[in-house]
Amino acid sequence: MSGYTALFLGVLTSFLVPWTVLSEVHSVVLDSLTGKLYLEPGFRADFVAWANFTDDIHNTGWAYLEVTTSGNYNDSLQAYAAGVVEAAATSDLLYKHWMNTMVGYCGPFKYESGYCQRLREYILTNLQWMWQQMEKGEDLEYWHQIRLALLQLRGLEDSYNDQVTFPSGPFSVNPFGFLLFQMGGDLEDLESALNKTTQSRTLGSGSCSALIKLLPGNKELLVSHDTWNNYQSMLRIIKKYSFAYRTTPKGDTPIPGGTQVFSSYPGSIFSGDDFYILSSGLVTLETTIGNSNAALWKFVTPKGTVMEWLRNIVANRLAEGGKDWTAYFSKYNSGTYNNQWMIVDYKHFSPGKSDIQDQLFTVLEQIPGLIVSEDKTKELLKTGYWASYNIPYYEEIFNASGCPELVQKYGDWFSFDMNPRAQIFRRNHSLVTDMESMIRLMRYNNFKEDPLSKCQGCDPPFNGENAISARSDLNPSNGTYPFGALKQRPHGGTDMKVTSYAMFRDYQLLAASGPTWDQVPPFQWSKSPYSELLHMGHPDLWAFPIVSVRWG
Repeated sequence: MSGYTALFLGVLTSFLVPWTVLSEVHSVVLDSLTGKLYLEPGFRADFVAWANFTDDIHNTGWAYLEVTTSGNYNDSLQAYAAGVVEAAATSDLLYKHWMNTMVGYCGPFKYESGYCQRLREYILTNLQWMWQQMEKGEDLEYWHQIRLALLQLRGLEDSYNDQVTFPSGPFSVNPFGFLLFQMGGDLEDLESALNKTTQSRTLGSGSCSALIKLLPGNKELLVSHDTWNNYQSMLRIIKKYSFAYRTTPKGDTPIPGGTQVFSSYPGSIFSGDDFYILSSGLVTLETTIGNSNAALWKFVTPKGTVMEWLRNIVANRLAEGGKDWTAYFSKYNSGTYNNQWMIVDYKHFSPGKSDIQDQLFTVLEQIPGLIVSEDKTKELLKTGYWASYNIPYYEEIFNASGCPELVQKYGDWFSFDMNPRAQIFRRNHSLVTDMESMIRLMRYNNFKEDPLSKCQGCDPPFNGENAISARSDLNPSNGTYPFGALKQRPHGGTDMKVTSYAMFRDYQLLAASGPTWDQVPPFQWSKSPYSELLHMGHPDLWAFPIVSVRWG
């Protein structure tokens, strides 16, 4: 059962939140006589997989899910059963999240549209190519994990549809089913590559803030991430997967990243934000950098590539350090969900130690046709922090992705050094001296008073997008804005997560759900301009405390 403690900023003592909901436990077991998998209520000692689920969204903004598999069974059975038991535990939220976020995407009324036809063909061709690679029997570690992820997804969808039957041979995945939950980030770039007329991504739209911060004297290393997303996405689950997978189908070596804790969503078998605490000693996270150079979409092809969500899963499971994480992730670059990834290896950190040379911190950036990664340990130690805010760091990536043209057209807002968040992080990171001040910075939005939140060409001049945790819903609807990201819209920072050297070993983190309300009014659906948007299962008022997530 997950436990949590409420922590209010400015208050040094914490208190236990009383349990107001019960946990729900399910098990998947194997009938040895029939060879069939069965879903059972409660905990079974002979489980193939079991799940413990607590929905506390109306008290804390979060639900909590643990899924554990047994090494007594082969990896394929484990993977399928993991999907089955997750869907059984979370089916109510899964339905609501689908209705809130995906129901109209290439659905029955849009299926015949040109884009949806092209997307369907792209996905099916890509899946077919990946199956061909699996059948070759080469690079067994890599393709074994790809197959397990697809099996888990198949189990999730079969269970939701009450059709649990383990596939004995080659199996298919519905291109417009729950695969769309996994491909949310990939879809934003596929829309451009496949010439969708109306696209999801708004020009300049931020997608996450991240900060890696060394405390004075290197006494601690904090890693934090804010998701930026559409407010309809705010049904959230913090998940813990404990999978007893092996590195190869017939091997007995366990995968390094068999246990993972991550912020996630109903129906998603990875984070999507992304923020992961891994049993390998790694914490991995990213912010989206996108691609604005149309000439690069030629590198987005269905053959020879693996979607980002799958490469993410493979790297997190198999990597033992930053260098091999980037090696796994860099294979078969899809050119979709183009991000700056940060890999922190806590195995190379010791409190108070200042002579660390390398392997502690690695940064990777991806765009179509190009990936650049380097060890940035020395830079982190020198500056005391690393901030990430949706602008490419590497000059080669910055130039190739079309950023210089955006700077020329719209100004410093698109530059790496002078973007509002870059300046706020540079000014405020030295104020971070403990966990409380770290949380304060990651939830920071004082846009009506902070001069760094001013926006050239905006009327009014101060903008809710220009903060570490955005609140674009607070921008006036009748304002004047030079590009779409600065307009009023139901979009902003929808969470905050932070862990530390002292916490990561036990997969602990502090987390906040919902748009920031430290210095601005809390978001409330009924009083917002967006009350008519579908938000099934959401609390009306998003004013939740910070929770401390522990696992027992």
